[in-house]
Amino acid sequence: MTVSSYTERPIANTGAKADETDALSVPWSRPRPKRGRVSARVVNAVTILAVLAAWALSARLQLVSPVFLPSPAAVWTKFIAVVRDGFVDATLVQHIVASLGRVFAALVAAVIVGVPVGLAIGTSVIGRGIFDPLLEFLRPLPPLAYLPLVIIWFGIGEPSKILVIAIAMLAPVALSTASGVRGVSQERVNAARSLGATRAQAGQDRGQG
Repeated sequence: MTVSSYTERPIANTGAKADETDALSVPWSRPRPKRGRVSARVVNAVTILAVLAAWALSARLQLVSPVFLPSPAAVWTKFIAVVRDGFVDATLVQHIVASLGRVFAALVAAVIVGVPVGLAIGTSVIGRGIFDPLLEFLRPLPPLAYLPLVIIWFGIGEPSKILVIAIAMLAPVALSTASGVRGVSQERVNAARSLGATRAQAGQDRGQG
């Protein structure tokens, strides 16, 4: 059966454009209903159950020491105990709030430092020459690599914890800002200039030179 056998169907004289389009369309060109969503969820559920079963079996057979691989039941029991009784003189909620507070403080610090640095990289050759090597040096380093130095220099208090997280966030924030600045089209820059924006505000010298 050829394509012409599908397209050469009679068209009603009183039909609308939508009917004509439908008459001339090829069946396999029409959008098909979405499939695979249910099957993907089933695969995800089966995968999770398989991992839990392998975990429980390994713990039951003691393939690994219980110190390093406790059973799922033992982990769940300990989790309930931590939720109920707390851990190290603090409840689980207090630990979560403290961790989120450090992350938020580090994010604020990374934005305060990283956004201006990214703007300097994206709008100035000098800024790119100064900050780009430093960021490219920090970006691939894992936080654990400079954690000992931070502890030696600043101790083990809250500032050190926030600083380690902020350093890890600094490079992505700055480089994303620089990429966004460089991605602005020259037409938008010219439009901003025509509306009275200064050269610095429009970033007209975005890394040129």
